[in-house]
Amino acid sequence: MDCWSPSLTLDEEFEKLVIRMNPPRVTVDNATSRKATLIKVDSANKRGSLLEVVQVLTDLDLIIRRAYISSDGEWFMDVFHVTDQYGNKLSEVDVAERIQQKPKSSLHQFLLEWESSVLLVARAQLGPRAYSFRSLTRSVGVQAASKHTTIELTGRDRPGLLSEVFAVLTDLKCNVVAAEVWTHNSRMASVVYITDEATGSSIDNPERLTKIKQLLLYVLKGDRDQMRANTAVSVGSTHTERRLHQMMYADRDYDMNDADSGSTSEWSKPLVTVENCADKGYTVVNLRCLDRPKLLFDTVCTLTDMQYVVYHATVIADGPEAYQEYYIRHMDGCPVSSEPERQRVINCLEAAIKRRASEGIRLELCSEDRVGLLSDVTRIFRENGLSVTRAEVTTRGSQAVNAFCVTDASGDPVKSETIEAVRKELGLTILHVKDDAYSKSPPQESGGFSLGTLFKSRSEKFLYNLGLIKSCS
Repeated sequence: MDCWSPSLTLDEEFEKLVIRMNPPRVTVDNATSRKATLIKVDSANKRGSLLEVVQVLTDLDLIIRRAYISSDGEWFMDVFHVTDQYGNKLSEVDVAERIQQKPKSSLHQFLLEWESSVLLVARAQLGPRAYSFRSLTRSVGVQAASKHTTIELTGRDRPGLLSEVFAVLTDLKCNVVAAEVWTHNSRMASVVYITDEATGSSIDNPERLTKIKQLLLYVLKGDRDQMRANTAVSVGSTHTERRLHQMMYADRDYDMNDADSGSTSEWSKPLVTVENCADKGYTVVNLRCLDRPKLLFDTVCTLTDMQYVVYHATVIADGPEAYQEYYIRHMDGCPVSSEPERQRVINCLEAAIKRRASEGIRLELCSEDRVGLLSDVTRIFRENGLSVTRAEVTTRGSQAVNAFCVTDASGDPVKSETIEAVRKELGLTILHVKDDAYSKSPPQESGGFSLGTLFKSRSEKFLYNLGLIKSCS
């Protein structure tokens, strides 16, 4: 006789039923606080609710000044104190414009309901009011997959790597329409969105995709990363920053020797403590570091990826420093149970904070978009001895709007003479410096040896071996 037992599918259907019966209730309060807009979220609790809400707030470019979070039980209740990037409270027009500028996607219905609630409730300027909506069609922060192909890359970082990657894609008749690159602890992760150069549409030919992956993997492996380098073609919609966190976590960037620790001051270094609260059965995580945009998103992403559930949390980021306190348990309901696990939580949260840190000088390029633009720009960086530590590539209509954080090949600040040489070669009107610190650096002494020449020679030889350039001399 067969015995009936509850299944995961039945649990998921019951969860959906509970959410439909108790749709998210959002309150936008512009009257209680003089300094910030209060956004209150109540809904039936489910795994990932906190990350979804924080993700929406982050994608709307809102700054979270304070947050009070509670999800212990069947109900999820959060209060966020938010401002715009200039420290101002929100207005109806401000929220409406932010949402209208975001692309459509297929995120969970919870996000759809929550986001539209924020837009409509923001019209209550004289005091708090609440709304709930069940059927909406827009969401935020996600790249749709219908018009382009998504390539994911992880590997060992080195000077000139990005130049080699874009050179391969250009040679294979691929146009890069968007990309984001993170580096941390000598590792690199990138999500690149490409189209076919001839048709402008996504690339779905299996043989061509296999060739693209193989050549990019060869570039990533180089001489020192034969085992860990990886390339993949992702399927479906992708939230770029969420995916980058997952990729770097899977690549174990957190447990490598911190190559950047020597350049990190005690003031800017994050402080993370992990202790067990025995009487309540929680693990308490305290985090303190310099505040910056998207910090809460980064830490919540990491705790979620590590399979921890946040039951209570307090976030304060009113000044130059941010303070976060989390009461967590593992998905199985147990707190952190060993010293290696405790140290792993600390390392992973420190890595999450540092991944987005923009080391070096920020260069912003805005010009008419064309096939091969990124290959040319990063080649000039490489020829001048610049190493890209972070990159954001976007296309707005016919314009390419790109940002690069660069250091010299040793990871040190770039000399002002080098920056000016790069600007003159690319065009003074299209490449701008968003960091004045470089102008204070001492003049660079001339000499017969140049790191730029060294890395140019090595990279050109590598591309020559791939058959992508005719001569490396």
